[in-house]
Amino acid sequence: MSLIRFYNVEAGMPILDEARRLVMAEIKKAKREGARVLKVIHGYGSSGKGGALRIGLRKSFVLRKKEGVIKDFIPGDDFTIFNEHVLDLLAVAPGLRGDPDLGAANEGVTFLWLK
Repeated sequence: MSLIRFYNVEAGMPILDEARRLVMAEIKKAKREGARVLKVIHGYGSSGKGGALRIGLRKSFVLRKKEGVIKDFIPGDDFTIFNEHVLDLLAVAPGLRGDPDLGAANEGVTFLWLK
């Protein structure tokens, strides 16, 4: 059992509504398998302003947190050791210390802290 799972929702090029459904299914699967973190790869978007998946999924993560589906989420651009929430997450899932996006300010990923 791994505490960290990765999910590339961008790969199938879904529209936003489908991406939301896919990510929710992946959250449920990750929880069943005992994961504590789900790294969602949604991409930044090709417009130069951020894509629909990135913006829309991050808005839905706010709602999932309010609903209690996830404990928290950390956008990739905030995934740095200088962020107190990241340090808390690293204590739960120390394997994230080796993640290539730690400190990379990658706006194309979001880390979900699962309950």
